[in-house]
Amino acid sequence: MRFRLLKKNFIAFLVILIVFIMLFYTIRRTKDETNVEVTEKEVSQTAIMVTFDYGTIENMRKSVYDSNYHQFIQNRDKFPLDPEVVVVVQVHNRPAYLKMLIQSLEKVTGIQNNLVIFSHDYFSEEISDMVKGIGFCKVLQIYFPYSIQLYPNEFPGQDPKDCPRDISKEDAVKKGCSNAEHPDSYGHYREASITQTKHHWWWKLHFVFERVRVLRGYNGFVVVIEEDNYLLPDFHEYFKSMAELRKTKCGDCDILAVGNHNGLSGFHELSSKTETAGWLSTKHNIGMGISRELYYKLMGCNHAFCTYDDYNWDWTLQSLSGTCISKPLKVLVARGSRVLHTGDCGLHQKEDCRPEKAQERVDEVLKEAQTALFPPALTLTDHGPVEHQPHMKNGGWGDVRDHTLCINYAARL
Repeated sequence: MRFRLLKKNFIAFLVILIVFIMLFYTIRRTKDETNVEVTEKEVSQTAIMVTFDYGTIENMRKSVYDSNYHQFIQNRDKFPLDPEVVVVVQVHNRPAYLKMLIQSLEKVTGIQNNLVIFSHDYFSEEISDMVKGIGFCKVLQIYFPYSIQLYPNEFPGQDPKDCPRDISKEDAVKKGCSNAEHPDSYGHYREASITQTKHHWWWKLHFVFERVRVLRGYNGFVVVIEEDNYLLPDFHEYFKSMAELRKTKCGDCDILAVGNHNGLSGFHELSSKTETAGWLSTKHNIGMGISRELYYKLMGCNHAFCTYDDYNWDWTLQSLSGTCISKPLKVLVARGSRVLHTGDCGLHQKEDCRPEKAQERVDEVLKEAQTALFPPALTLTDHGPVEHQPHMKNGGWGDVRDHTLCINYAARL
């Protein structure tokens, strides 16, 4: 009898102890989460501008980390409302073209209602000062932390122990270079300068949607452009009209492409026209509007994107459309482009850059197009379901180190 009583008391004590422990950890977890939310809110509201130190590589690495953590929003007090549209600019090292882009942004009607994020993979005072000089909208600068500028003699930069691009695998194995076992599909070894653009593009997407605190709760589109793009004055109003058109007439459209590669040819006739199509790298990689919904689809293909042997982010994206992403990506396209491509040199051509000629061409075509800007309404030609468009991969992305780093952006931003 006494044993039974002791046994019952012990069981009751054990139950009470378990309940107490569970309650303790629940309260502690709730408190921790609340503290994290408060801390993040405080950081967002009181973020300071980091003084970027260009003195040494180590100093630059620290400045990159600090800047990405503090996320100073330039002109926040001047433009306190939430953004209607977010524009993300991928910036390398073409300041003359970046200057043209910034000048075009200033002329966009409604630009004060945008947040413009400049994502850098090259760090210089000249470029930074250009962006700091912007006073017409909210601005955030973010910095790709795995830039080859920060790792000039080691991966993800070009390690001296890496294999030369054109050495055969047999000779590479004999030589004992570090990535001898991992050439691309065409037998070539990695070039750091070639791989960086795809790395930066994928990291930037992760960082903007997952880490930029001011965008928590933002459910609009993120428009991705590059430093050698030029926006037309009605870009903002036109993009908002496209977003509304998608809601009412193209609910299955995954992407909004406010730009194309046709320049302003036939602009008066095409200004108010849109159409649907299957997303193609060669046509729809300029002025892309990406929703959070599409971002999550892409993240479901993180491994496929990061291991596909093509150094181009856009050709890689086309390969996912209809394969890893089972339903091919459908895009709503502006037939009259609101984003122009001004760059006459870039990844593969580094000489004979003539930005002054590009500016002259832009001024000339804009003068002709002026009266066709700001159409009162848009029309849509829906071409129906789209199909997967396979292509031959370009290689340049066979090194498993690139695969691993790319995959890990989701966890180690």
